[in-house]
Amino acid sequence: MRGFFLSLAAAAASLLAVQTHAALPAPGGLFFDDFSYRELSGLWAQGWTPRSKAGHPGVTGARWSAEQLSLVDDPQQAGNRLLRLAAHTDGNGAGTAQAQICHQRKYLEGTYAARLRFSDVPVRGVDGDPVIQTFYVVAPLRHDFDPEFSEIDWEYLPNGGWGSEKTRLYGIAWQTVQLEPWKSYNQSHEEFTNLNGWHQLLMQVSGGQVKLFLDGRQLATHGGRNYPVSLMSINFNLWFSPGGLLPASGQARAYEQDVDWVFHARNKVLSPAEVDAEVKRLRAGGVAQLDTVPAAEPALSSLCDF
Repeated sequence: MRGFFLSLAAAAASLLAVQTHAALPAPGGLFFDDFSYRELSGLWAQGWTPRSKAGHPGVTGARWSAEQLSLVDDPQQAGNRLLRLAAHTDGNGAGTAQAQICHQRKYLEGTYAARLRFSDVPVRGVDGDPVIQTFYVVAPLRHDFDPEFSEIDWEYLPNGGWGSEKTRLYGIAWQTVQLEPWKSYNQSHEEFTNLNGWHQLLMQVSGGQVKLFLDGRQLATHGGRNYPVSLMSINFNLWFSPGGLLPASGQARAYEQDVDWVFHARNKVLSPAEVDAEVKRLRAGGVAQLDTVPAAEPALSSLCDF
């Protein structure tokens, strides 16, 4: 009889172990935001931070402000909301305002994707300023040539910039950099094409390689010393290349960049089609925001200043 109870206890313990294991969260985690908030305060409550600190990148003397961020109705899809970044310049630093928004610093390997609208022409004023429209992940640059610096970014330059007048999309994986005088170590891909309108940008970060996709098409594979080594934040910003602004005038030139959604699957490599399917599944289930990506231990500050 004693043996029977011991066997029963062992079976119960085994069942409990199975149940306990099943209740544990799945490895990895998902981050998703479709920016359906009615007010900006909803963004801040979900871990987003607007930039307010002056400095790199962009025009010297320009300001960064939460006033350059807004949430708007999607004119093409009833009931959908968009995150809008706005930037303007009159050709002077003091007359330039740029936009940046950052999510918590806790992301590294896995799949990153966003659907966003690039703009080739200003919504106000004459065209021609070297505006830069971005989606990127980054860890802070603590000092020149910081070995723990990590960054993967997309930059769309409809009017050129960075010393070239050509319209292009940059996909870049960074090792490290010195800002003054400028000296960088990275791998980059340039796609010389007009991208006015909506696009999906995707980055697969796994196994020492960074793979970059535009609208489902792989553009480049980076890695080696340019593979990220530190936890990063997710960012969008809209700014002007410090060289090449049109002459100063009394009329500001204003640009906008819209973001429909952003997605990250921690420690999972997903194809563009799989990301699309996940986003549709989440939206069909009424999930507007989801964050099961664990915070860094110890927690890292997200300064939103780079």
